[in-house]
Amino acid sequence: MKSYDTEQIRNVALIGQRGCGKTSLADAIAFSSGITNRQGKVDEGTSLSDFTEAEINRKTSIGLSILTCPWKSQKLNLLDLPGHPDFIGELIIGLNVSETAIVVLNANAGIEVGTEIQYKYVEKFNLPRIFFINKVEKEHVKTADIIKQLQERYGLKAIPVQIIIGDGLDFKGLVDLIKLKAYTFDDKGTPIEGEIPANLKEVANAARLKMVEAIAEADDALLEKFFDKGELTPNEILEGLKKAIIKKSMFPVLFGSADRNAGVHNLVDFIADFMPSPKALSPVNLMSTGKNEVIPVNVDANGKPIAYFFKSLAEAHIGEISLFKVISGKIAQGMDIYNHNQSSTERMGQIYSISGKERSEVDGAGAGDIGAAVKLKSTKMGDTLGDKDRGLIMPKVEFPVPVMDTGVKPRSKGDEEKLGMGLAKLKDEDPTFQVVIDPALHQTVLLSQGSTHTENIVEKLKRKFGVEVDMFKPRIPYRETIKSKVELQHKYKKQSGGRGQYGDVHLRLEPNKRGAGFEFRDEISGGVIPGKYIPSVEKGVVEALTEGGLSGSPVVDVIVAVFYGSYHEVDSSDMAFKIAGSMAFKEGFLKCNPVLLEPIDNVEIMVPDDFTGDVMGNLSSRRGRISGMDPEGRYQRIRATVPQAELYNYSVDLRSMTSGQGVYSRTFSHYEEVPRELMEKVVEEIKRSKEE
Repeated sequence: MKSYDTEQIRNVALIGQRGCGKTSLADAIAFSSGITNRQGKVDEGTSLSDFTEAEINRKTSIGLSILTCPWKSQKLNLLDLPGHPDFIGELIIGLNVSETAIVVLNANAGIEVGTEIQYKYVEKFNLPRIFFINKVEKEHVKTADIIKQLQERYGLKAIPVQIIIGDGLDFKGLVDLIKLKAYTFDDKGTPIEGEIPANLKEVANAARLKMVEAIAEADDALLEKFFDKGELTPNEILEGLKKAIIKKSMFPVLFGSADRNAGVHNLVDFIADFMPSPKALSPVNLMSTGKNEVIPVNVDANGKPIAYFFKSLAEAHIGEISLFKVISGKIAQGMDIYNHNQSSTERMGQIYSISGKERSEVDGAGAGDIGAAVKLKSTKMGDTLGDKDRGLIMPKVEFPVPVMDTGVKPRSKGDEEKLGMGLAKLKDEDPTFQVVIDPALHQTVLLSQGSTHTENIVEKLKRKFGVEVDMFKPRIPYRETIKSKVELQHKYKKQSGGRGQYGDVHLRLEPNKRGAGFEFRDEISGGVIPGKYIPSVEKGVVEALTEGGLSGSPVVDVIVAVFYGSYHEVDSSDMAFKIAGSMAFKEGFLKCNPVLLEPIDNVEIMVPDDFTGDVMGNLSSRRGRISGMDPEGRYQRIRATVPQAELYNYSVDLRSMTSGQGVYSRTFSHYEEVPRELMEKVVEEIKRSKEE
């Protein structure tokens, strides 16, 4: 494969709400670039980008995939990122190694919930961006409405650099406002240049004027000239546009149809001509190992080698593959390079350029480029490799907290170890799920981003590790506490011939502040209990805390003081005082108005305005309390606190309630008392689940 300089590389992320046609656009670009002789179709299972069995079956992107497309003299690394909210982690990983984000919109739907969520990550990574309005050939499309919506939501930075010839079913082509030329398309998507239709010349000139003004605003000298003369030279427009894009003062809007391959050539030409190379956005901020110090590193082919390994893949047909981006220098086959995250040296074996499931061996990859390595010894996703004497690593990527919990257990006895190993391996590939093993509740809980994410993990466990699992509703980690104070004595006395057992304690039990935990106080004076026995009393109490008297759940937020007692010179022992402390606590706990506590989660829900009432009503039925609402364009962000017990399968119910448009996030907040009217029922359920 041809080698490319850093300036010739474009790392471009395709993002958008599921169903916007983003993967179809990737396939159209691949076809137009010549890397395939037939345009892939998601619905037919022939997509070059969605190539895994799970993606073909579901007809949706699940994982990040890369298509390497040559264009003119440049190399386009196209990262097709999932639009499904369950796989938001893949989107974050891809944006982190891109210099351009193409936000794909469905011309019939405009800005959707997924667009809003994904756009926040584009802003977080501070990427130059393009809005590509897809499916312009569909019925009822009004592109002027989409432009208005974009500008209302994201500001006047969203500026068309094209206008379309004919809306909706009348779509015939595009007008390029930079070249002031019209383009129609043959059946292979090749653009045919022509003159602007007479009825659109006035509209095109007005739109061009707005575009030139937006370009001028990125540069004081250009703005002064524009106000003085009302125009810029063609060269000033070209250079000014590049500068405006890099400064993020302008977000170009383009149009087309991925299915018809119309406008796709024009889009990729625009990327090649105006979107930044990795060098244009240099330097990259790395962190010094062991220090909280930011070190800027230039994206320079002549610099010392540094590579960031951003994704691990383990599919049957390609084996173990590690995707990396070269930050500096060149990564070549046979090179020894130091892993600063694992503190080990790695020998680089074969290196590949990757397109979907196809790979081509290359000698190496230069600064700014993306490559794939195989059979690495210790390198994991998120690791940075480089010169041993220069300890630099990429900052850690933050992922959303999982929102769905599902209990999992192996279907076959004896597969517990295989299940644990499989989940650990999958965690190396996918950091967006968590596994919680709770010995007290005898369960393994899979915390995922949603039901499809869970299904995908379970499918991988079976396919890759031969472990079939059963899923169940996980038990809730309830707690018990007390609401009143009591003092009581417990004397443990046992005589059975020979040395006996004697321990006498007076305990005071009282509530502690919510969340303050357990506190033990030694208030013995005068030596009525020797100091050497006090730790044994505490051990007995701590042991009793593991199971409360209501449901057998752990006891929290109590203060226990030992304030009096007695001992026997011969018969007292550590064991006797431990038993006395435990028995005294158990007896006293039931006299202190014990209550059951349940975990409460903070929940944020993003829904279209039309569904707000339904969602809020449903939250109320789940004992949720609304804490606030914030409008975001055509959507509402609802904030609430909801008992964890009421959130099982909520992501599934929310999507059903909102026609697939609602998404939510949740984080643990605090423990709260279970209402009296529910406590008895909940206690019975807990006891029954323990028996089972």
